[in-house]
Amino acid sequence: MFAVWLALLIAFRAAAPGYEYAFPGDHGSHPEYKTEWWYYTGHLRASDGRRFGFELTFFRVGVTQGETRSQWDLRHLMPAHFAITDVDGKSFRFYEKLNRASPFTANAAEGKLDVFNESWRATTNRDGSWRLVAREGKDAIDLTLRSRKAPAIHGENGVSVKALGAGYASHYYSMTALDVTGSVNGVRCDGQAWMDHEFGSSALRENQQGWDWFSIQLDNDTEIMLYVIRRNDGTPDVTSSGSLIASDGRVIHITRQQMRITPARRWKSPKSGATYPMGWRVELLPFNVALTLTPLLENQELVTRGSTRITYWEGAVDASGSFGGTPVRGEGYVEMTGYDKAFRAP
Repeated sequence: MFAVWLALLIAFRAAAPGYEYAFPGDHGSHPEYKTEWWYYTGHLRASDGRRFGFELTFFRVGVTQGETRSQWDLRHLMPAHFAITDVDGKSFRFYEKLNRASPFTANAAEGKLDVFNESWRATTNRDGSWRLVAREGKDAIDLTLRSRKAPAIHGENGVSVKALGAGYASHYYSMTALDVTGSVNGVRCDGQAWMDHEFGSSALRENQQGWDWFSIQLDNDTEIMLYVIRRNDGTPDVTSSGSLIASDGRVIHITRQQMRITPARRWKSPKSGATYPMGWRVELLPFNVALTLTPLLENQELVTRGSTRITYWEGAVDASGSFGGTPVRGEGYVEMTGYDKAFRAP
C-alpha cells in the first residue's frame, strides 16, 4: 500500500527553483502539481455603513495523474470555503463544500482564472477584472476586483521554501492591491481584497506543527505578507519568510531574521478547544516598521469537518503603527493552523 501511495505522489511535479511565471495564464490551474489554492480575503464597507470581512477559497487536491477514460474519473478533489465576518453584528459565519472535479460540479480551468464549486465562482471578466460570486445560508457576495499592482511573486528564484530539504516548497504569488465594488448580503459595497495563489506537491515535514500567515494592506500603498512555520516545539522554522511590496510594485524578500512577531494575548475556542494567539505586534527590523494587528472579532475560527477536515483561524484585522517613522493605518487578514493538532494535509 505504501508503494502505491509513493508512486502516486511521485507522479506529481515538485515546485523547483527557476520557475518562470506567465500571466494571465498562471492565474489558472496547474494540475501537474498535487495541491493548489486560490485564496481571496478582504474588507468590505456596505453603503448602509456596515462593515464586513470575507473569505472565499477554492482548493484543488490531485488524486492521481495520467490519462483518464471519462470525465467522471476521479482526478481531483475540490474543497471550498466561504466565510463572512459581520463586524457590526459581532458574528462570524462560514460554509464549506467538497466535490470531485467535473465539468458539472467543481473545476478549475487552465490558462486563465475560472474556478468554481457549485454556485461559488471566481471568473475573469472580458475587461480582465475578476468576479467573485458566493451565496450560502444568510450570506452572499457578488464582487468585481480590479488590481492596482502586478502579481507579487514570493520567495526567491521562483519558489517559496517551506522546509529544509529538496522539494519542500511551492510556487506562490499574491495580488496584494485589489479594489472591490459590488454587493454583500444584497447591499452595495466597496473595499479592498487580497488574493493568494499557491501550487506545489509537498507537505509540512514531520517536525512542523502548522503556520501563522499575515497579509497587511497599509494606507501608504505598501503591503506585507509574512508566514511563520511553527515547529513542534513552538519555535519558528528557519525557512519562515515574507515579502514587502513597495508602492511601485517592487517585491522585497524578508527573511526570518528580519521579522519579529509577538502575540499580545491568547483566546481559547469554545468549539474546538484550541488556544490561539490573539493580537500581534509585527516588526520588520531593517525597514523601521512596527505595527499592531487587532482582530475585528476573536471568534473567526473554521472547523471544516465537511471538506478539508482542518480546523483553522482565518480572521479580519485592523493595523496601526509606523512605517519608516511615519504613522500608518491599514487592514489585513491572519491565518493560523495547527493549534488544535499538527497540521497534516488531507
